[in-house]
Amino acid sequence: MEEVVEEVERLQQWDRLPACRDHGRQGACSTSPIRHVVITGGEPMLFAELIPLTQRLRDAGLHITIETAGTLFLPVECDLMSISPKLASSTPLAERAARWTARHESTRHRPDVIRQLIRDYEYQLKFVIDTRAELAEVDDWLGEFSEADRRRVLLMPQGTDQQTLVAIAQWLEPYCHEQGFVFCPRKHIEWYGARRGT
Repeated sequence: MEEVVEEVERLQQWDRLPACRDHGRQGACSTSPIRHVVITGGEPMLFAELIPLTQRLRDAGLHITIETAGTLFLPVECDLMSISPKLASSTPLAERAARWTARHESTRHRPDVIRQLIRDYEYQLKFVIDTRAELAEVDDWLGEFSEADRRRVLLMPQGTDQQTLVAIAQWLEPYCHEQGFVFCPRKHIEWYGARRGT
């Protein structure tokens, strides 16, 4: 945790940012190139250290987004809780990971946690879609949460190559428009390919 905070603070130093040098005082700089932090994983809500980390990032004046599956709750500082509920297709096949299959299936849907997250934070609900059949599962999932704002629902195609993403987008994007959802393309794959760090 300390290494992350130290790196953010290092990058925010006034004397390293030409646009801030003229002000002659220490503190947060509104023209700093770093204004947003996205905390992702794995599952970042697994770690209690996230609480002091987000407090330090808040103290540095940063906008904080946390990407979570919505299965665990921590009282963190956060400007946008990006909740990606796990659909049935996320469960590992029993033949490949028998011990994880039952555990994943029993913990992937936590309505109590989802309700607390959408009550306590600005949020978005982002579903990764692989097949048309999953659209009915998303609809059933949303039916369980009448308090969820459908305008905050994003549907993203599943895929790691541009051809697959385009094929899914052909039917997913019109569906999003019909339902009042946001279509969320995987631009990083379009721009950089399926590479680590993008």
